[in-house]
Amino acid sequence: MSASSESRRSVRLPADVDLHARPAGLLVRAASGYDASVTLHACGKRADAKSILQVLSLGATGGSQIEIETSGSEASAALEAVAGLLETLA
Repeated sequence: MSASSESRRSVRLPADVDLHARPAGLLVRAASGYDASVTLHACGKRADAKSILQVLSLGATGGSQIEIETSGSEASAALEAVAGLLETLA
């Protein structure tokens, strides 16, 4: 068993992409594939990235800054996957 770790990164949503149902669903599926806690911070709110309702409640719109915080045995991999997805949504 590997040691638990924590990671953080800030990303910006593409200017023309709001975090609505389709991209939120992609994000939840990506985050759920890792043995890690994934938390998003945006628009003064916080959400568990494995909950579509919480992700949608962020109300993040195109160009929003999103901070991703991960912890757990696969924290680094989860951070890379979620950050990469958010930066390249179309």
